[in-house]
Amino acid sequence: MARRIIDKLLSRLLVILMSLMVINVLWQVFSRYILGAPSSFTDELARYLMIWLGILGAAYVSGQNAHVAIDFLPKKLNAQKQAKLKTIVNLAIFFFALFTLVIGGSRLVFLTFILEQYSPALKLPLSVVYLVMPLSGLLIMFYKVFDILKK
Repeated sequence: MARRIIDKLLSRLLVILMSLMVINVLWQVFSRYILGAPSSFTDELARYLMIWLGILGAAYVSGQNAHVAIDFLPKKLNAQKQAKLKTIVNLAIFFFALFTLVIGGSRLVFLTFILEQYSPALKLPLSVVYLVMPLSGLLIMFYKVFDILKK
């Protein structure tokens, strides 16, 4: 139940981010070539939307088990050993998300918050931009715990 709700919310958020990015880029092209005065914030906004879209998209794909996988070894194993291997892979992904995205990302968010770093055009705190890392890590961890317990 919770997984379906998170899937639905995350997929809708990704659609919104992609839509905003398309509108933003269209405005940039329009303002540059039609109006002759390019908008100053659109390049930066597109970059930050792409970061959020890519990292949250990775969490969503991980939750759908649609990520790139090398399946040479699992095809050679019987069903019981495939299940054990899948658990090991899910644990590896869980710990990667924990240490790299959640812990490392949280440190990055904290550091940029303490240093009061802002983006040049939008004047947006960079800690907000980097917040996607621990958020995505928590989502990946949630999905992997669910996958491990699902057996």
